[in-house]
Amino acid sequence: MRILTYRKTRGSKNVTRHERNAERISTEITKGDTVRVMRGENKDKEGKVIKVDLKAGRVTVEGPGFKMLKKHRRARRAEEQSGIIELPRTIAISNVMLLDPKSGKPTRVRTRIDVDAKTKERTKERVSAKSGEPILRSR
Repeated sequence: MRILTYRKTRGSKNVTRHERNAERISTEITKGDTVRVMRGENKDKEGKVIKVDLKAGRVTVEGPGFKMLKKHRRARRAEEQSGIIELPRTIAISNVMLLDPKSGKPTRVRTRIDVDAKTKERTKERVSAKSGEPILRSR
């Protein structure tokens, strides 16, 4: 006789659905990076990352010529004015690539860990896959 199992929880043991929903995507793209959009309406446009949402897996990019999101806003108080507000759209992280600091072309990112011989301190840095140049974090 076959043992009945509940399909939704068969693969994951001791993990609640809230923990699964709260998982964050790991990415090398951070706030302040210059990126190029590879797919979608804004293809081949470059801009600066304003915000990274790791739960949703999306980035907000600001730059000239980007399609904006139009939001209809209602006045909440008497002194506020209602109308249409334009906000920057979010783009999926998979549709965006970092730019190589040497050539300015899109590149994949690797991480390199340098160990100092004297102090034995470890420093982790992002490195361009195309040129091998380090990509500095702009904070």
